[in-house]
Amino acid sequence: MSAAAPPRSLADEILKGDARALARGMSLVENAAPDAQSLLDAVYGKKPAAPRIGFTGPPGAGKSTLVAEYARLLRAQGRQIGVVAVDPTSPFTGGAILGDRVRMGDHATDGKVFIRSMATRGSLGGLAARTGELAELLDAWGSETTLIETVGVGQSELDVAETADTTVVVLTPESGDAIQTLKAGLMEIADVLVLNKADHPGADQMMAALRSSLAYRPKGGFSPPIVRTVATERKGIEELQAAVAEHRAWAARPERAQSLRAERVRSRVRHAVREGLLDSWAARQGLESWIQAAAEKVMTEGISPYRAAHDVIERMTRHGGNAS
Repeated sequence: MSAAAPPRSLADEILKGDARALARGMSLVENAAPDAQSLLDAVYGKKPAAPRIGFTGPPGAGKSTLVAEYARLLRAQGRQIGVVAVDPTSPFTGGAILGDRVRMGDHATDGKVFIRSMATRGSLGGLAARTGELAELLDAWGSETTLIETVGVGQSELDVAETADTTVVVLTPESGDAIQTLKAGLMEIADVLVLNKADHPGADQMMAALRSSLAYRPKGGFSPPIVRTVATERKGIEELQAAVAEHRAWAARPERAQSLRAERVRSRVRHAVREGLLDSWAARQGLESWIQAAAEKVMTEGISPYRAAHDVIERMTRHGGNAS
């Protein structure tokens, strides 16, 4: 970062609602720049945290259109909103394949909407590693609702539940093996179920299957509403908002709100500690040299990548240090 914009100055600009400063700050955080931590420290808790609504589900379910229409509804109600769209990583550049404003062009010129696409960059779940930090920067900018759309890779997206206050699982009548996916774990994180493209054949059967699948939910918790939408025709968006509000009201009850917040904070600290320890250890011990040596063994000795990775992990555990 240049001397003209130290973290405190940049934080002040973000807190004043400057979108350009917000974009610069997000780039620092995404790239793990040296000043990123100071920036996050400077803005954390300075403004109320916006509700975070996460949208996940199989590819082709229409999540992008649904998010765009939900954003339109929120804007019509006068709310300032942020959108974080987690895209696949380009194999050539390492960045998001889709640009910041490609999928929500109608909102691109609205100063009360800030849209950020980011790449997964190898994150194992559908959320990129720094999505939570970007949401905190959006809080500081003044977002009143933050929408998070994940890349759409099925059950490995379960980590959306750790970042979102309300998780919306989007399916269609053509989702095929969706119910098996739900049984594998996606159903467990759904706070709201959306059957999008509900004008397609098979919608009634899919609705029945979703209702039946709710039996797999643990007893005593929140029972997810099921909403039918046709996002391309702006149908069911108000019903979706009502379902989200129903879950928000349930989660806001005093006996739940404190425990949910405590778990959110624990999760954030846990991830930060893990990432910091791994980065620090890797830099100190030359982990990349170990990985390079393991890759060469795969190429020259014919062992599998999995065996090579296991050997690296064992070496890390055994030596705790010394890349020699």
